[in-house]
Amino acid sequence: MIVTIDENSGFCFGVTTAIETAERELQKGTLFCLGDIVHNGQEVKRLDKLGLETIDYDDLRTLRNVRVLLRAHGEPPSTYRIAKQNNIEIIDASCPVVLNLQKRIREKYQAIHGKNTGAQIVIFGKKGHAEVIGLEGQTNNTAIVIESISQLHQLDFTRPIYLFSQTTKSVEEFQQIVAEIKKRKIENDTSEVVFEYHDTICRNVANRVKRLQDFARGNDVVIFVGGQKSSNAKVLFQNCMEVNSCTVFVSSEADLTPEILQQCHAAEKVGICGATSTPKWLMERIKQHIEHNNGI
Repeated sequence: MIVTIDENSGFCFGVTTAIETAERELQKGTLFCLGDIVHNGQEVKRLDKLGLETIDYDDLRTLRNVRVLLRAHGEPPSTYRIAKQNNIEIIDASCPVVLNLQKRIREKYQAIHGKNTGAQIVIFGKKGHAEVIGLEGQTNNTAIVIESISQLHQLDFTRPIYLFSQTTKSVEEFQQIVAEIKKRKIENDTSEVVFEYHDTICRNVANRVKRLQDFARGNDVVIFVGGQKSSNAKVLFQNCMEVNSCTVFVSSEADLTPEILQQCHAAEKVGICGATSTPKWLMERIKQHIEHNNGI
């Protein structure tokens, strides 16, 4: 049995920067983080032991004169307003890609707001996701969020549509949505009505899919390591499943049941991979656990 870790898996640039920022700022004293710094329970626990205290929006409204880290997902304008009112020092670790997307959506909103055109800003993303909440905030929460083609009924095809995407969504799904909107505009005889679409998906994340699937194809059994809260993990896990049905989702070594270990033991090649929110140290720990329980 050969156990290999996918070299392309693990933290993306934005998450890496946020983690490094947290570790550096913790050396200066007490530090709070608004929401889980990353959607991975094991990494959250590690940083908690270092002193990083996770808070929610209710906590933010009651805190005064403290330092608060903003994670890579980005935040709506309201968060900055509350921080200013409460004399909270913001340590902004928002991903530059997300900040650029926020800027583009905010500028579009400002350009169309108050012009009585009925224009709709549409975000392809997961409703309630931290990044999407930040994006909605740029439009004073007037944007329409759709999670799939099945939700396009929310749009009025007789009015202008400006489509953007959460940075971690599937390029293929985004393209399918664009094609479907164009099709429905033709069906509704509204082709002359403005439809702008902006592919704002992070290519550093999107390009992982092909490499991840190549890795999954090259192994008999794939152990996908991801957090239960991570949307990216769920998507990438499905990408692995598409090419290798012997793919198992785990969040820690505690999830490696005797059945899974037996499956690994019977395989020639075992591959370990993960999401953009999966720390390399956790994948290493999974690898050691599999090898240890195989008598290596």
